[in-house]
Amino acid sequence: MKASWMDKFGGRGKLIQILIIAVLILGVLPLFSDIFRLNLYGKYLTYAFVAAGLVLCWGYGGILSLGQGIFFGLGGYCMAMFLKLEASSPENTAIQSTPGIPDFMDWNQLTELPWFWQPFHSFTATLILIVAVPALFAFLIGVAMFKRRVGGVYFAIITQAIASIMTILIIGQQGYTGGINGITDLRSLMGWDIQTDFAKYVLYFACCAALILCLLAGQFILNSRYGQLLIAMRDQEDRVRFSGYDVANIKIFVFVAASVISAIGGAFFTLQVGFMSPSFVGTVASIEMVIFCAVGGRLSLIGAAYGAFLVNLAKSSLSESFPQLWVVAMGALFIAVVMLFPRGLAGLVSDYAAPVRNWFASAFKRETVAASGPETRPSAPKPPESKARDDVSMASAQESH
Repeated sequence: MKASWMDKFGGRGKLIQILIIAVLILGVLPLFSDIFRLNLYGKYLTYAFVAAGLVLCWGYGGILSLGQGIFFGLGGYCMAMFLKLEASSPENTAIQSTPGIPDFMDWNQLTELPWFWQPFHSFTATLILIVAVPALFAFLIGVAMFKRRVGGVYFAIITQAIASIMTILIIGQQGYTGGINGITDLRSLMGWDIQTDFAKYVLYFACCAALILCLLAGQFILNSRYGQLLIAMRDQEDRVRFSGYDVANIKIFVFVAASVISAIGGAFFTLQVGFMSPSFVGTVASIEMVIFCAVGGRLSLIGAAYGAFLVNLAKSSLSESFPQLWVVAMGALFIAVVMLFPRGLAGLVSDYAAPVRNWFASAFKRETVAASGPETRPSAPKPPESKARDDVSMASAQESH
């Protein structure tokens, strides 16, 4: 029973890897980092949600999406709308010409709250919409594209175009979305000040716990019957279709699942950073998210999480010292991944760390056998089938005599 339970999440090896990353982000980083760095690391980990979603969508489903920033931004904007409404109470906005609405709406001469902002007065409705809005949008895109058998590079270009359209739409509707500045000045969550050091610690640990749950959910999907269909569809789509499966529905499901995971990361990003802007929705951010996944390994959920964290850490370190060099370094990194280690960091670990681990395991096994001494194995009992055959042969021999 225990082994079968582990197999649902990829076996003992995968669970140990998830346990290691849990120890690193929940124990090691908080122990050796101040609150500023820890908050920065929490921001990096929000991108790991998107990278994990891309592993499902791109690595195992063969669907390259260059617009995952759309869903990351939708989740972030949903959370930002709730926080902004809480910060825009009539008491806090008494100096405005129209109290009770966000400040950017008042600057753009809006006199009442738009209808699509109304549900975000409720925190429960906000949590539902963080998942439902990106899922519905991804479902509509998936039905429009996959039912018409649009895939490959065409799907990648279309998602990139949609990301550009979303950015233009958010910037153009400044009175409803905050424009190019985004939704800023977010201070409290249900009366709880999220800018204090204690709140930053709590939000960091909540983000880490959600990431671990998403990794477990991803492993569960990949090791289910659906995961086998996903891999078969990636390798032989026509054969899966001729076997009677609806390939479009398989693609729609994995695309929606990746969008929901990305949206959860966007919501935590808003809580960690305290704002959301259209710069995290556009094509540049979406392509960077693909690079995070590629560097970590597009066939490894855990590797993608490491890749997102390490690339963002390198980005911050290099951009602080060489601001103009980082863009070139990012492009060089992507080229190096494609040409030198196409399976990413996870592939390097499996190529070089696995032989070392196997050598230690075999050496430990030899020492254990040597310490216990030679053992005599009892002879295996004869199977009932062979015994029955011997009885039949003896009976036939007696009859012949």
